[in-house]
Amino acid sequence: MSRYIAQRLLWVVVVLLGVTVLTFVIMHLTPGDPASILLGPLATPEEVAKLNQELGLDRPLVTQYAFWLAHVVRGDLGRSITLHRPVLGEVWLRFQATLVLTAGALLIAVGPGILLGVLAARWQGSLVDRFSILLTAGGVSIPSFWYGMLLIILFSLKLRLLPGTGMYAPAGQQTIPDLLVHLILPAITLAGLPAAVITRVTRTSMLDALRADYVRTARAKGVHERDVAFRHAFRNTMVAIVTVVGLELGFLLAGAVYVEYVFSWPGVGLMLVNAILTRDFPLIQGGVLLVATTYVMINLLSDVCYAYLDPRIRFG
Repeated sequence: MSRYIAQRLLWVVVVLLGVTVLTFVIMHLTPGDPASILLGPLATPEEVAKLNQELGLDRPLVTQYAFWLAHVVRGDLGRSITLHRPVLGEVWLRFQATLVLTAGALLIAVGPGILLGVLAARWQGSLVDRFSILLTAGGVSIPSFWYGMLLIILFSLKLRLLPGTGMYAPAGQQTIPDLLVHLILPAITLAGLPAAVITRVTRTSMLDALRADYVRTARAKGVHERDVAFRHAFRNTMVAIVTVVGLELGFLLAGAVYVEYVFSWPGVGLMLVNAILTRDFPLIQGGVLLVATTYVMINLLSDVCYAYLDPRIRFG
C-alpha cells in the first residue's frame, strides 16, 4: 500500500506542475493585459509600459513563470493586481465559502443518490425505478445555471420563501441559521448533476451485482432479500460508488463557478470570473492552483479508498 500511495503522490506533483504551466501560458496568451485594463482606454503607451515594468509583465514569459513558481514553492502566491492584497489570503477566504457550498451540495447528492440507486435496482421496473430514471435524465440534461435561475424565480421572486443571492443577509450578523437559509438554493442547484450521476452509477452497479452468481447462491441459501441487497450486492458496488463520488466531488469544486456567479456566492468561482475580466494574473493562477490541488488530492484519496476496498487494484 505504501508503494501504491507513493506512486500516486508522484503523479500528483506532475499533474500540479502541468496545471501551473498550462494556466500560466493560457492567461498570458489571452488578448489584453492588466496594465491597459487598470489604466483605462485613455492611458498612453508610455504609461502602460511603465506599469507593466512595475508589475514585472515586461519580462520573458519563461522568466515570469520561473519567478512565480519559485515563490509558490515557498507558499507565496504573490499580490493581487487589482485588490492589492496577498493572493493566498484572498484565495483562502474565498475557498472557505466554496467549501461550504460544496459540502452542502455533497450532502444532498451522495446520500439520496446512493439510496435511490440501490432502491431502484432492488425494485427494477417499479415506480421508484422509473422515478430514478426520470430524475437522472433531468439532472444530466438541465444546465445548472438555468436550473438555478428557475429556482431563484420560483422560490425568491414568486414565493418569497428563500433568499436568492449572497451568503448572508446584507444587514444581518452572519449567523449559522442565516447561512443555512442562503445555502439551500445554491446547494440544490449544484447537487443536481452529481446526484443524477451517482444514482445512475449506483443503480447500474447494483443491477450487475444482483445478477452475479454469489447473489444467486445467497438467495438459494434462504438469505433475506434485504440482506442480499445491502450486505452482499451493495458491498461489492462500493468501488464504483467511491470512484464516482470522488470524481463528482471534483466536479462540485469546478462546477461551483457557474452556481456562485448565478447566486452571487462569494467563493473562488465568483472570484475567478472577476479576476479573468480584469486580467488579474496572480489571483487567477492562485485560485486555479488551489482548486487543482484540492481536485487531485480528492482523486488521490479516492484511489486509496478503492485500493483498500479492492486489493486487486493496488497489486494489479
